Amino acid sequence: MKKKLKFFIVDDNKDFINLASKLLEAENHIIFSSDSSVNTLSEIIEQKPDCALLDIMMPDIDGLELCRRLRREPSLDEMKIIIVSGKTYEFDRSSAFEFGADGYITKPVDKKIFSKQILQFIKDHIHITFWGVRGTLPAPGGENIRYGGNTSCVSLEFADGNLMIFDAGTGIKALSDHLMAEKTLPIEAKIFISHPHWDHINAIPFFAPLYISGNEFEICGPSYGEYTIRELISAQMDGVFFPIKIKDFRATVNFSNLKEETFNMNRMEIRIMLLNHPGNCLGYRVQYRGRSVSYVTDNEIYPKSSRFYNEDYMNKLMDFVKDTDALITDCTYSDEDYKSKINWGHSSIGQVVDLSDRAGVKTLYLFHHEPNQTDSDIDAKLETAQVMLEQRKSRTSCIAPKEKQLFKI
Repeated sequence: MKKKLKFFIVDDNKDFINLASKLLEAENHIIFSSDSSVNTLSEIIEQKPDCALLDIMMPDIDGLELCRRLRREPSLDEMKIIIVSGKTYEFDRSSAFEFGADGYITKPVDKKIFSKQILQFIKDHIHITFWGVRGTLPAPGGENIRYGGNTSCVSLEFADGNLMIFDAGTGIKALSDHLMAEKTLPIEAKIFISHPHWDHINAIPFFAPLYISGNEFEICGPSYGEYTIRELISAQMDGVFFPIKIKDFRATVNFSNLKEETFNMNRMEIRIMLLNHPGNCLGYRVQYRGRSVSYVTDNEIYPKSSRFYNEDYMNKLMDFVKDTDALITDCTYSDEDYKSKINWGHSSIGQVVDLSDRAGVKTLYLFHHEPNQTDSDIDAKLETAQVMLEQRKSRTSCIAPKEKQLFKI
């Protein structure tokens, strides 16, 4: 049975209040409303709704100012605020989030999905979708049907519409197809590259939204020596290796060089760590409203018995992923296979399990599988990890995600 929620609608258009009330009451929710923003602040404080729906263009006190005042009221800290406005400009949408809104819906609303949109903002899930889970090379074939054969690409989508893409292996083509099928334009996203090895960048030219005017992307990743991330990406599109050049992008595309650092973006904290892999390779941790997702690939964790083991690095990595809700990490090899692959820059299942358990990771997502491994081999790695965690009486759960599989946290 769905939980009954309490809504307070503030809009000077009585027809909209009637429509929104009807749609939400059909889902058994409780509705309060006002067609004037004057004195509404005290009414909302008294009712303490789960969610307030505010119009922007109202006389006396506009919706953004009312949003700002509501956010100053400590008793309403848990209340969600959603702007429902006829203003379609990006400036107004961005301003709404700056003033403290949790969501933004443009009028006229779609009656078929309005209630669903509202609930998505209230639940405020982070959607994690895996578009490619392989490493090194794509692995097509009948023995790789269940997990898929595409290389690294993971997306994070937030209720407010923010889209983050991690790596651009061949999996980004599946994400491209998905975005184009949705026909929701313009598309704005940040693409975070872990490092410029081919299995993490070589499908960027096949990401169709880059060729559409009005879309906007920022491609972020590590520089290498004198080469910027822009130069590293564009080098594979110089006309020799690929017939279309980077200047043929029609979307607005900006580039940012990243290093080991921490910064804030769109109400999120992004932490970045240099990983143990040939060249400059970055791990990312996204912190959002008490939840976190850590993307750590490619990375080699040496066992304690190895002469290459570095305790300082392990302590730093442990701190980086500590208590994260989702750890998406390189587990390329079985423990037996790793014995002949030391210093190849990738981790074994045993070391990843040990890290996850000791760091208090909530869910471990096995990722970056060796191209020769079949679905059955990945099943075996998953079973090994789950048995190890059970033997440790660990609170960490373990999943081997499949291509196009979506998880919510």
